[in-house]
Amino acid sequence: MAVELSIRSDQGGLCNGKMTWFVVLSCMMAAMGGVIFGYDIGITGGVTSMEPFLEKFFPKVYRKMKEDTEISNYCKFDSQLLTSFTSSMYVAGFIASFFASSITKAFGRKPSILLGGAAFLAGAALGGAAFNVYMLIFGRVLLGVGVGFANQAVPLYLSEMAPPRYRGAINNGFQFSIGIGALSANLINYGTEKIKGGWGWRISLALAAVPATILTLGAVFLPETPNSLIQLTDDTERAKLMLQRVRGTEDVQAELDDLIKASSISKTVEHPFKNIIKRKYRPQLVMAIAIPFFQQVTGINVIAFYAPILFRTIGLGESASLMSSVVTGIVGTGSTFISMLVVDKLGRRALFIFGGVQMLVSQIMVGGIMAAQLGDHGGIGEGYAYVVLILICIYVAGFGWSWGPLGWLVPSEIFPLEIRSAGQSIVVAVSFLFTFIVAQTFLAMLCHFKSGIFFFFGGWVVVMTAFVYYLLPETKNIPIEKMDRVWREHGFWNKIVGEMDEQTKIEAA
Repeated sequence: MAVELSIRSDQGGLCNGKMTWFVVLSCMMAAMGGVIFGYDIGITGGVTSMEPFLEKFFPKVYRKMKEDTEISNYCKFDSQLLTSFTSSMYVAGFIASFFASSITKAFGRKPSILLGGAAFLAGAALGGAAFNVYMLIFGRVLLGVGVGFANQAVPLYLSEMAPPRYRGAINNGFQFSIGIGALSANLINYGTEKIKGGWGWRISLALAAVPATILTLGAVFLPETPNSLIQLTDDTERAKLMLQRVRGTEDVQAELDDLIKASSISKTVEHPFKNIIKRKYRPQLVMAIAIPFFQQVTGINVIAFYAPILFRTIGLGESASLMSSVVTGIVGTGSTFISMLVVDKLGRRALFIFGGVQMLVSQIMVGGIMAAQLGDHGGIGEGYAYVVLILICIYVAGFGWSWGPLGWLVPSEIFPLEIRSAGQSIVVAVSFLFTFIVAQTFLAMLCHFKSGIFFFFGGWVVVMTAFVYYLLPETKNIPIEKMDRVWREHGFWNKIVGEMDEQTKIEAA
């Protein structure tokens, strides 16, 4: 059963294909890699605001929150050990992403997804059973290895399986899955916080094993992508059969020829990490570094990791703070779903720019309210607290249909096959590196910057929106193996890669 589509791009030529159930189900299973990532992000912020969890593992923070009446509202949760619990996962993910690149290129996308699910499963078990902070953090390291492998392989898998016309929607499913995972975690935290006896946090941490088990078992049955089959085996007939099954049509010769050509080029590249720094790949390298960097300095992980703590800072109670996180989770997931519906119609650039403006306005307003209403002691009025919640929801919605999904989509679709695995590893590594930096420093920054933290991140939103406007070409509807032409047709990048093309022609002559 399939929805028939003839996929045409003005720049990319004709690619026949249907959106088949085979593709949909395969991508849904692979996107569970996003669920495990989102679940961990959501669960972390929730358990670190639960008093029994703080009392057991971070007693100094607990005493500071309960007993120190002199300490500033903004500094109650400032603890390097507490932030190490959150950020240790991202150090592990940063390191794992480089190993994942080699495995993804040498063995395919499927083994990396399988390894990611298994490592995350082990980390979930350790976290749920932890009896001291070291066991807790070691569990976080295993979770990081799992997420490092999954985040490296899943976006590539989705982009390679998707028909060009629907690549944006399918790949945005990764961020949608992250949102589903985070929302599930927020709902679970809200429920487990009410368990008497103070052990609800164990359930929250251990339930990460559920999506990890689904991903691990599902990865066993996932088909490998046609791109990867050609790269690994040189068996063009097998790749053709898979491509026909994926596209739902027998007429795949044009796309197969593109894949074979890309694979033959990729096999001439022995050291992709050395190759990616060449001038002809300069646009892709800049995007591989800039897009994940900007995604992290939107300030979204301030909301994702520390939303319950932030809401407690402005005066909401433990239960109300967790429910507020549920609300922001629903908004984020809903806005990402909207992005899936419109990204291939409106394009990447329009969503980036519109979402950037929306985030900037809401951040300035939140910072202004907190500067005017929240001092070092006492809370702010309940009305203002809920205005802040509404503004944060507007901010989360802006991220949910722009930098959230597009921060994964655009890098996964711009790399030629010969540097694709290395390029995606750089994307994941930069993402984890700056996630770690933001996570490790945010509570200290909140203590020192106070409400100015929102103006700090707002400034970065201005920079990244200007970056997209001037330097990012539109990539919608263009076949992934023909993406190199968008750089040659761009006013700025043509000066770099266009000169390389001319030099190559002269040398060939």
